[in-house]
Amino acid sequence: MPIFEYKCEACGKEFEELVFGDDVPACPACASGATHKLLSAAQFKMPGGSVSAPAASSGSSGCAGCSGGNCSTCK
Repeated sequence: MPIFEYKCEACGKEFEELVFGDDVPACPACASGATHKLLSAAQFKMPGGSVSAPAASSGSSGCAGCSGGNCSTCK
């Protein structure tokens, strides 16, 4: 089942929501429909059962969160 992370443009709250198809969820804090999907880092199960996110790229974009320069941190 697809669980996505969203951010409300009205109040700034970040939340997770189970969403099917192209549905856009309303913010659980303020009920605004002005929400957008966030880009999440995938997690991988490592041998031994530990969970890890992939290492960040050392790209030259100046953003520690992505290598494309177009994430919610860099804009």
